[in-house]
Amino acid sequence: MLYLLVLRRIVVIAIILAVPTLIANCSRVAYGVLNAPAYLGSYERRANIRYGELPRQSLDVYVPNGARNRPTVVFWYGGIWTKGTKEQYRFVGAALASAGYVAILADYRLYPSVRFPDFVDDGALAVRWAREHVSEMGGDPRSIFIMGHSAGAHLAALLALDERYLKKVGGDASWIRGWIALSAPYELEMRVKVLDFIFGAHSRAEWQPIQLVSSRAPPALLIHGLDDNMVHPHEAVDFDEKLRAAGVPVDCRLYAGAGHTGPVTALSLPMRPFGRTLTDVRRFIDLTVAAGVRSKPEFDAPCTSVKERKTYYWENPPRPLGPA
Repeated sequence: MLYLLVLRRIVVIAIILAVPTLIANCSRVAYGVLNAPAYLGSYERRANIRYGELPRQSLDVYVPNGARNRPTVVFWYGGIWTKGTKEQYRFVGAALASAGYVAILADYRLYPSVRFPDFVDDGALAVRWAREHVSEMGGDPRSIFIMGHSAGAHLAALLALDERYLKKVGGDASWIRGWIALSAPYELEMRVKVLDFIFGAHSRAEWQPIQLVSSRAPPALLIHGLDDNMVHPHEAVDFDEKLRAAGVPVDCRLYAGAGHTGPVTALSLPMRPFGRTLTDVRRFIDLTVAAGVRSKPEFDAPCTSVKERKTYYWENPPRPLGPA
């Protein structure tokens, strides 16, 4: 019996150590581990619903059993705007549904088929679809939250901060009750060539979220790993300060020991005991909804400062990062 317990712990530790690297390389094994338990959740998955006529403009909806007038979360995955599918992130939909929310996972067009801002326009169309149809599936169209990881969090940030995208599809900022960013590049720079191809034709004032902050922005939850060697944690700290200075309600959570993929993989059932992402997301959504449409929710103290990282993952081996 003791031997089996020890073996089980070794397997769990091996999975925890391996999954972030495998996810970063789009490993089928990693997604299989994360998604396997998601097939057994207490929800109904309605797959491949079209929100537009163009390629990849489709979404999956995860409806909790018995859902009625529930907050709705639209989620976009990361992948440096060049890769990823909604099917790989079934565990996200299952986690949000298990928390009682109607979850929408949307695909969007990718480079090289498109460049900025086409994929943000896709995001706006997905939000419009949610606004028009989520009530048919137990969701509340007045309580739509948008959420993303990495490139998907950048997409969510632009929708939350730049009203032009929603206005193009007949909406405005009131459509978004709040937004949640996991490992987001708030101060995006052209540090790898592909980003210049994707964003280079436009000024950074259009695609750097930190330059788009205003008092009209909806409440925000910023989640970032202190060991993120792809996007510096200080970007979350800077962004948190900018939002607070503008009077925007913001909750900021920095996770010790978490890398770039840690905040999103922590939503999967195998990894959930080792992370706080779902707990913090639930708290943010529930506090925001409870505050009412015309009131601002109140959150905890701002992010603590972090040490500057001197190198990036693609330049040199990553260095450990901790509280300042």
